[in-house]
Amino acid sequence: MKLMNYMNLNVHPVQLSFFRDRTFEFQEIYHAHQGMELLFVHEGHGTVVMEQQLIQVSPGTLLFFRPFQLHRIRINGLPQERYMRSMFVFEPVEVERALGPFVGLRDFFRGLWKEPLARHAFQLNTLADWEELFRSYAQRIRTVSDRGAEHLLEEQLLFLTALLHRLKSETEAETGAGGIALPSSAPGHKGQSAAESIMAWVESHYMEPFELDHLARDLHLSPNHVSALFRHNVGSTITEYITARRIRQACWLLQTTDRSVQEIGRQVGLGNFSYFCQLFKKQVGLTPYAFRQSARTRVP
Repeated sequence: MKLMNYMNLNVHPVQLSFFRDRTFEFQEIYHAHQGMELLFVHEGHGTVVMEQQLIQVSPGTLLFFRPFQLHRIRINGLPQERYMRSMFVFEPVEVERALGPFVGLRDFFRGLWKEPLARHAFQLNTLADWEELFRSYAQRIRTVSDRGAEHLLEEQLLFLTALLHRLKSETEAETGAGGIALPSSAPGHKGQSAAESIMAWVESHYMEPFELDHLARDLHLSPNHVSALFRHNVGSTITEYITARRIRQACWLLQTTDRSVQEIGRQVGLGNFSYFCQLFKKQVGLTPYAFRQSARTRVP
């Protein structure tokens, strides 16, 4: 599995997966999507790494990942315990366009999409109601799937509109106000842990050559303790996390700037040009040049 997951958004801008049992298919890996991702947990407990945070997830957790946002999911007790989720990946521009007549809902969505401090994890208590919403639209979408792309897209966008409307209503009932709650209210987050401090350090230093001693010294821990602590809490090595963070940033720069591939490699801490290209292709499945070309031919 590659770091970047396209979900065929170049062909069709919305991909919806309802009630998918991943108990025996699940893989832990850092990844990101070219579009926005909504992940809803029906069954299972675990931890998500996102935005330099460790967030506990359980049935009823709804997570928003912005385009190219790096994340990693760990599920506990597999395969003895079941993991079932629904996942919706889409081009946010398409949803924003569909929400045009609904000003308040459009602004709510824009906050989730673009506001850096927006809340991106919700614990929804009315699990049965949410699952009924999913079932009703899943059936409608299956019914129109053979009537052409236009009919399919219409039903998919209607579902995402209904989902966002319900979430907005529940959020306003919870906070007593409109808008987007800040991430301090995210489920399972009770302040910065040592592993989160390591991720915060990486966020400030991933563009530099990595030195474990430097990280350990800044955090006042021994190198061995830093490595063991991170692997225990996050499920990967620090080097794997830094590599994923660098490649994610390279993808973003390739999509949004005209800087040369060599310059982008240097900016993400991979100054050896041939190694950067080799590592990028291994993680993404495309060369940096092919990725840039693909990004420029995406659905607008």
